[in-house]
Amino acid sequence: MRPTFPSSLLSQLSEFVAAQTGLYFPQERWSDLERGIAAAAPDFNFSDRESCARWLLSAPLTRHMNEVLASHLSVGETYFFREKQSLGIFEEHILPMLLQSRRQNERRLRIWSAGCSTGEEAYSIAILLDRLIPDLKDWNVTILATDFNPKFLRKAVQGVYGEWSFRDAPVWLRERYFTKRADGRFEIHPRIRKMVTFSYLNFAEDIYPSLVNNTSAMDVILCRNVLMYFTAQRAKQVTSNFYRALVDGGWLIVSPTEASTTLLSLFTPVEFPEAVLYRKMADTPSYQLPSENEKADAANQDRHEAPAFMARHCANQGRLSEALEWCEKAIAADKLNPVHHYLNATIMQEQGLHDNAIQSLIRALYLEPRFVLAHFALGKLHQSQGCYREAQRYFGNVLLLLRKHPPDETLPEADGLTAGRLVEIVTSLLASLPQPATATHKAKNLNSSHRDHREHRDEASSTYFSYSPDGWDCY
Repeated sequence: MRPTFPSSLLSQLSEFVAAQTGLYFPQERWSDLERGIAAAAPDFNFSDRESCARWLLSAPLTRHMNEVLASHLSVGETYFFREKQSLGIFEEHILPMLLQSRRQNERRLRIWSAGCSTGEEAYSIAILLDRLIPDLKDWNVTILATDFNPKFLRKAVQGVYGEWSFRDAPVWLRERYFTKRADGRFEIHPRIRKMVTFSYLNFAEDIYPSLVNNTSAMDVILCRNVLMYFTAQRAKQVTSNFYRALVDGGWLIVSPTEASTTLLSLFTPVEFPEAVLYRKMADTPSYQLPSENEKADAANQDRHEAPAFMARHCANQGRLSEALEWCEKAIAADKLNPVHHYLNATIMQEQGLHDNAIQSLIRALYLEPRFVLAHFALGKLHQSQGCYREAQRYFGNVLLLLRKHPPDETLPEADGLTAGRLVEIVTSLLASLPQPATATHKAKNLNSSHRDHREHRDEASSTYFSYSPDGWDCY
């Protein structure tokens, strides 16, 4: 497709999109830019693409509008076992190394498919692990898959794919891991689907690494065919965050077209026969002690807060058993502090102890029924287990509770996350879940009424919020 917009308009749009979303469209990709604007126009209630383009340049955009725009400008095209060279290195070199180092101690693997699109990459990783780890049931495996497009996430959660997703895939893939449906499409086996947790995350807006969104202490991050769409500044910011999200010795896998010593200067390039991967190498061992500044911060805490500080420090480094011990000390020192139970739950979740994590979160809510992040964490846990009705219920609780918070208020225990941003994240998560249309409609209503809600409630009351397809109720 040749661009039909005037060159001056495309130049303005390119600069505008870069500033708003971080996505980069040089002149040779202006046809892609125009195609994306044309696709976005109906979502902005325009039938004419050029009218939509000029409106975008003149209108102040909300974060949600930016994400709608970015979702049409990013490419969701992917397929199973794409770029076999890097996956082959993961299978033949990285995974055996991780298994050998972890088999005698904590049998734990944490892998992040960053920019997962419709889920084929994350499921490819899950299938590789299923094939290569005979005692997989004895391992605590986390496969986190994130994207900022709710439509992509909804398809990924469903796990149903057409023939095009299997192009260039191994012949055994569909026979062993998919069931053919009456409509001719293929549905992934539930056992593999449960191995992957799909979650909403925007590289430009959200905070990572963080215990809140489970993006810390990763062994491997795959971010392939994503960085190429960002401006140099945004891509550098993203890779810097990835560096902090990895444990020492962790690996970053990017597409060969994205490999750059300048962009990935924090990492050590490791050459393999057919590809270059990037590793986080540190001068100090993985199990390092806190820095002097961190020690000083801990010393300034009282006896109730210091164990929680150390629990967070250890959890961020992937030292989960040690983190849990510190968290138990924090709870023993102050049993009625809901934050300690919430922290305990986040660590247990990373250990794969989902039932225990749920119980800790319920204790936190017993102590503080309006603890927003505890409701959010329960929603995420139920989502990861395929319990979508329960996930909707807790996400609905979050939206109700956030009505009382100004959008720019930073939430406690949220690593800098604001109330307004959490509203947007939860609304996107609800949109990505398989759910009745009424639930989506009500979620939108809750989101739109966030700023205007002024209803008075008794602060001392123990309010409990419950979701059903008929709506959200307060007890």
